[in-house]
Amino acid sequence: MSRRMPLPIGWTLAVLAMSLFGSLGAWQWGRAEQKEAMLADTARVLAERQPQALALAADASRLQAYDWVVGEGEFLPGPAILLDNQTRDRQPGVRAYRVFLPAGGGEPLLVELGWLPVPGDRTMPALTPLRGPQRIAGLLVPPPSEGIAQASPTVLADGSLLVIALQREALAQALSLPALAPRVLKLDPDLPLGYARDLDILPNTLPPERHVGYAVQWFGLAAAVFITALVLTWRSRRAGSQGR
Repeated sequence: MSRRMPLPIGWTLAVLAMSLFGSLGAWQWGRAEQKEAMLADTARVLAERQPQALALAADASRLQAYDWVVGEGEFLPGPAILLDNQTRDRQPGVRAYRVFLPAGGGEPLLVELGWLPVPGDRTMPALTPLRGPQRIAGLLVPPPSEGIAQASPTVLADGSLLVIALQREALAQALSLPALAPRVLKLDPDLPLGYARDLDILPNTLPPERHVGYAVQWFGLAAAVFITALVLTWRSRRAGSQGR
């Protein structure tokens, strides 16, 4: 908003900018609230640890819920799934998954066995098969976000599937399974199975406080635009009154 730009046009641009920055700030604030609620739900479930059946993984009514489950069954002999681009202690690596079939039937589900490092030459780790009956326990979590990237699983030399997202339908097809339970089991770190792992439900994502920080920045930009518009309007009107 200068002498070359009429005030109505300048304020229109300012309002548009403030609306954009305010919307982005509100979105970031909403994401912070969502993640805080997720962490609170998880903390409650982990504090109580009331065991539920593994079949709960396929319950569509609890798709976004968290449950502590315990059950028996066996890991299917099919290939392991390696989720790429996963960091732990600032090291690049993959998260390893295998398909577990609950005893007595029910939909097979993906079980996260833990994290493995990947060296600079991108040589993928070889996973040891898990044979025989197993009793497992862990935290059922909502399906990880698939993001916008879509790619078919890459078959590695040992038969493992390297993926950039856990796309349930694509994985079921690659594994020749009719379906996979929508929720994923994060295996209890105390069990003598798998690799380095924890029950963090927000790995490789922003924590709530980072979203709050970004929200404050966007709201600050909206406020800065408003103050700048006021100052320029005042200067323009003052210059106009002095020029008369």
